[in-house]
Parts: sequence; structure tokens; C-alpha cells
Amino acid sequence: MAEPVQNLNQSNQEYDGSQIQVLEGLEAVRKRPGMYIGSTGPRGLHHLVYEIVDNAIDEALAGYCDHIEVTIKPDNIMEVVDNGRGIPVGIQPKLGIPAVTVVFTVLHAGGKFGGDNSGYKVAGGLHGVGASVVNALSEWLTVEVHTEGKVHAQRFQRGTEDAPLAPAGDSARRGTVVRWKADAEIFEETDYDYETLLTRLREQAFLNAGVRITLTDERPGREQTISMMYEGGIKSFVEHIHKRRSLTVLHEPIVYFMAQSGDSCAEVALQYNDSYNELLLSFANNIHTPDGGTHEQGFKTAMTRAFNDFGRAKGYIKDKDENLQGNDVREGMTAIISVKLTDAQFEGQTKAKLGNTEMRGLVESLVYEKLKEYFEENPAAAKAIYDKALSAARAREAAKKARELVRRKTVMESNRMPGKLTDCRERDPALTEIYIVEGDSAGGTAKQGRDSNIQAILPLWGKMLNVEKARLDKVYGNEKLMPVVTALGCGIGDEMDLSKLRYHKVFIMSDADVDGSHICTLLLTFFFRFMRPLLEAGHVYVAQPPLYKLQKGKDVRYAFSDEEMARLSQEMGEPRISRYKGLGEMNAEQLWETTMDPANRVIVQISVDDAELADETFTILMGDKVEPRREFIETNAKYVKNLDI
Repeated sequence: MAEPVQNLNQSNQEYDGSQIQVLEGLEAVRKRPGMYIGSTGPRGLHHLVYEIVDNAIDEALAGYCDHIEVTIKPDNIMEVVDNGRGIPVGIQPKLGIPAVTVVFTVLHAGGKFGGDNSGYKVAGGLHGVGASVVNALSEWLTVEVHTEGKVHAQRFQRGTEDAPLAPAGDSARRGTVVRWKADAEIFEETDYDYETLLTRLREQAFLNAGVRITLTDERPGREQTISMMYEGGIKSFVEHIHKRRSLTVLHEPIVYFMAQSGDSCAEVALQYNDSYNELLLSFANNIHTPDGGTHEQGFKTAMTRAFNDFGRAKGYIKDKDENLQGNDVREGMTAIISVKLTDAQFEGQTKAKLGNTEMRGLVESLVYEKLKEYFEENPAAAKAIYDKALSAARAREAAKKARELVRRKTVMESNRMPGKLTDCRERDPALTEIYIVEGDSAGGTAKQGRDSNIQAILPLWGKMLNVEKARLDKVYGNEKLMPVVTALGCGIGDEMDLSKLRYHKVFIMSDADVDGSHICTLLLTFFFRFMRPLLEAGHVYVAQPPLYKLQKGKDVRYAFSDEEMARLSQEMGEPRISRYKGLGEMNAEQLWETTMDPANRVIVQISVDDAELADETFTILMGDKVEPRREFIETNAKYVKNLDI
């Protein structure tokens, strides 16, 4: 990798070959880690594990591996063991060094780049890319290859060989063992999250029916082991999602079909439930593609066409009716799409989107034909599914009429902004903030304490609509939610346009108690379901007001947790401690100092890095079922600070 480096302090300096910086070997990875693993935060740290596991999964795809063991060892050392063939230890002819050394030290080297001599017809990881990147970003890494009764081992430090590959004794098993310690010089933190890894590995177990994946945590105080194998494959995946979310399914059996074309194959499993939300998860060569791609495009097109063609043939959709739209036919649907193909073309090293055009045709023809067959063979299921889609279409029409009514009303009014909004003077959205505040009392205090140049205040009052149990048509005209929509200015649902957002920082500010947490969750649910781009772009924050005020003479301090209060109390020695029960108890100066002053405030930015997990959380917390909500709160309460029960 080479990149130009220009001396910006000498603009008249000649630009020549001496100014080209060449990054040798894996130095490029260490110099620009984000290009290879997405980030140097928790997401990138866990991506290291996925890269090595992907290589083991590729052995399973090739039919040589049926057990993968992933272990978090003390001091956050990772170990991945598979019982595949083992990375080749023979000399690679072109480079004259062992193939396993090439795999861990050379980018774009491996057995997965196609051609008649390729070691893999179908692969998710790229073996040479993934393994070498993990090696480059590790403080140290060791690899053991068990093959033909022998074991060979090699150790690396920050991507560089410590010593050549060498025999390390006899072995009765086969496969590869990779251990590494992520480099603290690269990563912001090196503590692995068990649940994050479990979610990803469970996906892999569902996508590879019959392959057992075991995740073990050996860190002191966190010891646990979960072993997963699902003979039902992606059908079991759909069942698992509905069970975890306690959703009521509308039909049996699960819709499932599979097709193959040459070396490519596609399989789809889907089932409808009684919620209003769609969950579509797509995978290519076992790699989750959160940004979709050609396989998702083919699926969506075929679903809409099959619904309309079959619906009109059976009289579910009358001649006078408009066609069902994509969102209508996918409401309440949980679907898994898994495709496997040679020469997979992903956008970016993190493989977020599939680009192979041939997969669109394969998936589209499969879904269109097989879905119509399913409807013919399962008339009761077809009726339940169509009733759901027709209900969604009616709600869409109702939402359209409500939206037009709101627009006409807005045009006729002289003041388009909500009456309770106290706007700021600055007009550059990139510089402005809006505080959505619980209650008129706190809203009044916030107005007095704010920086009126850049901070706008919108008070909310009364009980808010739980949108988890409502469609979009119920949002329009809602006196609690529409002021938020109007103030933000960027629209909702399919019509949302972030370029029209009036404030680039949207703060939710509520009391530090159960009621305040409920209001915060209701607002976040609304943003997630109907304004998700706000969250994805990082515009939404939760303000953190203090729980305590400690005063000794003129010394005044604020504590945001019980632990901080105890520590400050000990430091100050017999101070007067006041517990804030709500924002309204603070005066304007205190609210500014503790919660609104950009120089001092404590805030939490809301992100949606894992949309599936966020979707599941909102479904459980805001859904109809009480028991799963209680279990979720009991399980997770220990991780929540400032929870006042």
C-alpha cells in the first residue's frame, strides 16, 4: 500500500517520488486498521474473532469440519479451535515459505480466490486477508496445525514472525488452533463481550445445520459454556427469534425453500407474527449482510409480485383494489435469506453488502415460484398472511390521508412550529441542539437555563403513545408525537429526509426515575421504529441529570450514581446531601451546570450498531407480553446505572 504525503507547510515544494510513503507488509493494516475491521472500538475487536471463525466455517462448508470451539481465556486471550484439515504446512512455491506462514503474514493470500486449484468453492472469509489482519492487530499470535499425525507451530508478534514454522510433536487429531491477544496499542479496549460473540456464533450454528459451535468463557468470575447445533438450520433460526421475542405466529408451517444453480445455492425461511415490524436478516457465505444487496433485492421483488399475482387469482385482492406494496406484504414477517456462491463480491472488507448480480435472479425466481406453491398447498396459512397484508395496506392508506391532513393544517397555520417549542437563534443545523424535556415544569426551567443561541426546548406532557403496538397511521395527529416530528422537520417513515433535520443533536431529557426511564424508552422506540436514520447517523442523545447534590459550605458537587455519591461524601466529609427526585427540583443555573452545559454535561449517544439486537430489545420491552419483559429487566438490571426502583 502506498499513499502520498504532502508537506502542507511548504505549498511551493515540488511533489516527487521522495514524498511517496510505502507501507511494507502488514504495516498498512496497523497504520489504517479501520479499513480492514471497521473500527478500533468494540466492534472491530470482536471482528477479529469473526475473521478467524469464518475460516473455520469455510472448512465446514467444504465438508471437512463439524466442531468449532471458541474460548475467551483469562487476560482476554482468544482461542479458536476447529477439526478441519488444518492450514497447509507445505512450502508455497512462489514465496518459498510454508503456506501457513503466508496465510498469517501476507495480505490477499489464501485458498479462497477461485480458479480450478482453489481450496474452496464457497467461502465467507478470505483466509489470507482475515488471518493476516488478525495477526497484524495482535500483540502476539500463535498458530498450531494438527495434520497427518504431527503438529506444527509458529508464533508472531504484531504481525512479524518470532521464529519459522517448526514441528512441535505428535498429534492424534487434525485441525487448526489459533490463539491471540489483541494489541492494546491499536484497540480502545480489549475486553470481549460474551453476549456479542454468542449472538454471532449462534447465527453461524443456524446457518450451518449440523455444525457444533461451542463458546466458553474462562475468565475468573465469568465462567460459562454454551454449545450450539441446529439440525433445522435457518428454520430453527426463525423459531428461535419468535421464541426469544415471545411473538405469536400467525401460521404453521414455516415457509422454507431452497434452490441451486451450478455452484450457487439459496435458501429462505420465513414466518409471520402478530407484530407490525419486519425483521429480514440476509447472509452470503455465512456472512451477515446488514446493508442487504442483490439477494435481498431479489427476495423483496419476488415477495411483492407473488402476493399480488396469487392474491388477484384467488380473489383476496379485488380488481378495484390497488396492488399491495412491499411494506404491506412484509409487515410482521421474520425472514432469513442465506446464499452461498463462488467469488462472492462484497462492498468493503467488512462485507456489509452483496454485489453479485446473478444472486438477484436466483433468489427472485426461487421465492416467486415456491411462495405461490406454498400458498396453494397451505390455504389456511395463505389466508392468515393475506389478512395481515391487507390490514397493513388499509393502515398505509389511513396514514396517507392523515399525513395529507396534517400537511394541509400546517400550510393553513401561520406558525408551523409546535406552540410549546422554544426555538434557538442559530439557523445552522450542525450547530444546534433540541432538548425534548419531560413535563412543562422542567421545560420552563430548561428554557431559563439554556444557551438560547444554540439550544431549543420542546416540553412533552402526559402519556405517550407506545408505537411498538401501533402502526404509522396512529402517529399522525398524535398530540404527543407530532410536535416532535414537526420540530425536527425531517419527516417520518419512508418520507424521512435527514437533510432537512433542523437540529443535529436531539437530546431526550427526563427525570432520573422509573417514569423518566419509561418516557425515554417510549421516545427511543418511536425513533427506532419510524425515524431510524436519526439513530443510525448518531443524532440522538440521552441527557444524564445528576441524582445527588452534595454541599459543604461553598463547596457544591453533583453525583450521577450512588457509588459516586458515596465517594464524594467520603472525600468531602459530612456534607449535606440532597436527592433530586426530578428535573423540576433544580433551578435554571443548576440544570445548566449539570445537564445542559456542553463543557460539563454527561450524555449518552444512542447508536444502532446491532440493529437485530436493538429490534429484539424494543420488542421485549415495549410489547404486549409481561413475562418476557420481567425476565429481561431482571437479567439486565445489574448492568443499568442510576436505576431507581
